[in-house]
Amino acid sequence: MEESPPLPFMTRNVILMGITYSMGGFIYGYDTGQISGFLEMDNFKQSFGTFYPSTGTYAFPTIHSGLIVGLLSIGTLFGAMAAGPLADRLGRKLPILMGCTIYGIGAIVQISSTTHWYQVAIGRCIGGIGVGALSFLVPLATSETSPTNTRGFIVSGYAMSVTLGILIASLINFGTERLKSPASWRITMGFDFLWILLLAFGLNFVPESPKYVFSKGEPEKARSIMASLMGVEGDHPILQQEMKEMTEKLRTEQSHKGEPWWYVFRSREVCLRTLLATGILSFQQLTGANFFFYYGTSVFAAVGISNGYTIQIIISVVNVVCTFPGLYFAHNFSHRRCLFFGALWMGSCFLIYASVGHFSFNQNDPSQTPAAGAVLVTFTTLFIAAFASTWSPLAWGEAPAVCPAYCRATCSSVATAMYWVWNFLLAFFTPMITARINYLYGYVFSGCCLLMALMVQFFLLESRGRTLEELDSMYHERLGSDDE
Repeated sequence: MEESPPLPFMTRNVILMGITYSMGGFIYGYDTGQISGFLEMDNFKQSFGTFYPSTGTYAFPTIHSGLIVGLLSIGTLFGAMAAGPLADRLGRKLPILMGCTIYGIGAIVQISSTTHWYQVAIGRCIGGIGVGALSFLVPLATSETSPTNTRGFIVSGYAMSVTLGILIASLINFGTERLKSPASWRITMGFDFLWILLLAFGLNFVPESPKYVFSKGEPEKARSIMASLMGVEGDHPILQQEMKEMTEKLRTEQSHKGEPWWYVFRSREVCLRTLLATGILSFQQLTGANFFFYYGTSVFAAVGISNGYTIQIIISVVNVVCTFPGLYFAHNFSHRRCLFFGALWMGSCFLIYASVGHFSFNQNDPSQTPAAGAVLVTFTTLFIAAFASTWSPLAWGEAPAVCPAYCRATCSSVATAMYWVWNFLLAFFTPMITARINYLYGYVFSGCCLLMALMVQFFLLESRGRTLEELDSMYHERLGSDDE
């Protein structure tokens, strides 16, 4: 039997699609990076913090800093949950545009704040609705639109854009933190509008998800979109095979047509697969990476480093640079192995970080234990390298692939919503927990990394080189369905 001609690795349309959708991840990363720097800016603390006469300085009570950072995640929870049903009804592109608009409204509320810390927190909550919608819709649209041979690479580009967003925010914060006026933080916030405009503009040049188009009864339009993305003719054997698989999956979708969105969870199979997708994204939070991204500047100030912004930039650079190996791993190696060994690597780093921080580091006078401080910075960097090259680029693509085809948008939105629940819990409670147990907190994340490795080893199927339809059939055969 004659083999099918190979697909081009990357076409112009795929590159354009990848760059456009990557702005959704960039917005999330930028928002994460900017708040870390704001909390240590003099003018931001004077404007929204509390004055302590005993020290003669302004600072944020732990509950205030927790709410300013964490309320974004409350908004993202609602944004992610709402985006699922919207994606089923309106497609992927229009809800993405709606998410950009809501994020812009939140930015306006924040940048117009003058003295009330809760206005900043409310603005972050509103903006979070947009971020939550984008964090669900962009990986979904990317995984559905990318050709099979480049899906891992393109979806991992979402994680690359998140790291770039964190880095750019850190650089801008570094350049403005010396200003003694509200411009020190308003300049950084002002760039929010540029990023959402770039994403909104780019949507004009990318197609709708071919799987969504196909599900709406337009198979020839879906074929044309897929052919243009693959860089082949409409009768290419690989394209023909994918169209056949999509037709089979459409029959399953039509059997559930008209049911309420929550009706799919009557199925044991759907519940188990949604639970697995939820586990993947929840554990990405429970790696502890955002502990450094949200509070990194404060953490390194406590280690005794005079300018925490400099170290935050170094960590952000490591995060970006190590995402490139992640893109290579996603395209060339087993995704399961990358996730498994990445979890063990991160767990080991946090184990050492917590042990040295608690037993060897002098928290009252860091200058007395310079070697311990160097170990903390070193293993923080090694942790970020592990995260950036494994769980950061791979988790966002694995979660939608686990979900059943006929209810992928709904199940993925539930998984993404739980991601943001954990994001809020960690962002809100971290200042309070570290105030009580400090570096022992690292043992919690180390234990979570061990559980992640076990989950990957026993429950996750290999996705590299397989279509979403193939994966759907494999999970169906493995987990079964109690509806049959």
